[in-house]
Amino acid sequence: MTTRSGKVIADQTISADGYSAGHNQTEERPFGDDGGDGWGAGLHSWMFDAADENRAELDQTRAASAVIMGRNMFGPVRGAWDRQWNGWWGDDPPFHKPVFVLTHHAREPQPMEGGTTFHFVTDGIESALAQARAAAGDGDVLIHGGSTTINQYLAAGLVDELRLHIAPLTLGTGVRLFEGVPPLNLEQLTARAASSVLHVTYRVL
Repeated sequence: MTTRSGKVIADQTISADGYSAGHNQTEERPFGDDGGDGWGAGLHSWMFDAADENRAELDQTRAASAVIMGRNMFGPVRGAWDRQWNGWWGDDPPFHKPVFVLTHHAREPQPMEGGTTFHFVTDGIESALAQARAAAGDGDVLIHGGSTTINQYLAAGLVDELRLHIAPLTLGTGVRLFEGVPPLNLEQLTARAASSVLHVTYRVL
């Protein structure tokens, strides 16, 4: 656990049965069979269709000073970088801060509009966290997914706080949070029910 003033926070939207994405993920449908259109309309409708109702949670997520994500969340390119893929979010990604992408294939940093710069980390989760902490200073580091990446950080004991947004649907199969993670002791800090989601925050003990 970090002893600095900033926290390491894992933030994830999941179905009621614990999945953050369905099978059959493609470039056209990044969340696969997610109960919606493959773009998160099922799991993530609370972010779009009910954004005003959930403004506090959205603002809380955006308040982090640096972000870590897995390569699968960054985009569909597999293996060596054979094309210039800059993420799902267009020319002005919503992060507006340094983002550290876990990958096995080296690539130069990619600056984008609005203050987002993607840094590609090839030497593991601890290196990505060290770089993110250095970039964040005393601010928080957000591990923004997907679940495979969050599971690695949970298993390594590197997460201070876990924020879950639980959608009222089940997927039955897909990419699941806590897969392969040893048993955890969690202290519930907050819980708030909205019309299309349940927001729960835990401290990882």
